[in-house]
Amino acid sequence: MDKILAAHRHQLGAFEVVDVVDEGAIARVREHVDVDVPLTLHWTWSYAPEVEELRRLYEKGKAGQWNAETDVDWDARVSADDWIMNPEASALAQLCKMMGKDEATQKAAAFDEVAYTISQLLHGEQAALQLCGQLTNLCEDIDQKLYAASQVVDEARHIEVLSKFLQRKMGTLYPIGTTLKTLLDILLEAKGVSYKVLGMQTLFEGMAVGIMDMIRRESRCALFSDILLRVEGDEARHAAFGVLNMRRIVRDASTQEMHQMEDWAFGILETLNANQQLDMLRLLAPKYDLQPELIVEGFTKLPDFAQLNSPPFMHTVVPNLLRLGLITERTQEHWMRLGMMTDAKGTAQSVLPIAG
Repeated sequence: MDKILAAHRHQLGAFEVVDVVDEGAIARVREHVDVDVPLTLHWTWSYAPEVEELRRLYEKGKAGQWNAETDVDWDARVSADDWIMNPEASALAQLCKMMGKDEATQKAAAFDEVAYTISQLLHGEQAALQLCGQLTNLCEDIDQKLYAASQVVDEARHIEVLSKFLQRKMGTLYPIGTTLKTLLDILLEAKGVSYKVLGMQTLFEGMAVGIMDMIRRESRCALFSDILLRVEGDEARHAAFGVLNMRRIVRDASTQEMHQMEDWAFGILETLNANQQLDMLRLLAPKYDLQPELIVEGFTKLPDFAQLNSPPFMHTVVPNLLRLGLITERTQEHWMRLGMMTDAKGTAQSVLPIAG
């Protein structure tokens, strides 16, 4: 299988990274805003509930609606003069501390890191909005169509609340990283329900749940924590929708189709992992006199690299892929070698509940 962004890969020590440094290439990726996505529209004439688990998830989603303007305390204080998250949880803050920079600089670095991360999550929410719109056309069962439609509403609310938080409280909305943009376009261009559900609901929604949960647990800002908790609750349902659908898909898949989905899922997340936050570091590190290549090379050489690198993958995505049979002995060694997965024992307690 050809590697994604192969032209922008090189070695940093023993680790292969994806690192787009050419400003022209970055601009071309961001300017590619019209994506040709041909769709098949599928009518269904059965309006009675057919998939009980999906219908329950749809009902749960209706009960979980919230208003991004009126249910959030927008008067709460958010300032770069305060620690927006625990210092130990911010890579940029810790690097600044190691270089002897003062606490005010460390706080500003953590603030910038959060703003960048939330900006990328925001761009991902727009992709999810558009992909779920595709699923309302593609899905065959009425329960799938109804849930996909309800997720469109969720994603619109996430775009609203995250963009307001960035613009009203953080004062900065960063552009999409080139690696993320490339991967999201691949998901939007994927043909058929199987790969769209696998790509967005299972892989990216699962990653979003993991990242938001990790950031929220380290947050020192009440408003930020509240927003993340609300969005995270929605995202958990979305990831569950992906698993429920994928469980039906893999049940009917041939061995060849299973191998293709397994390899595709690995290829998507391997590329995300290979970037090692270089898109962020290229943008923010110069502000704090940091060297992106030295940071990534040093991090990937740490003896406990896998334990430090794997939590976003191990939170939800890896357990669900294991349960779906989309990480097997064919690929498990690659996940572990690249620090995306620890031993299988560590996944047992993290499996996302998909019933109820």
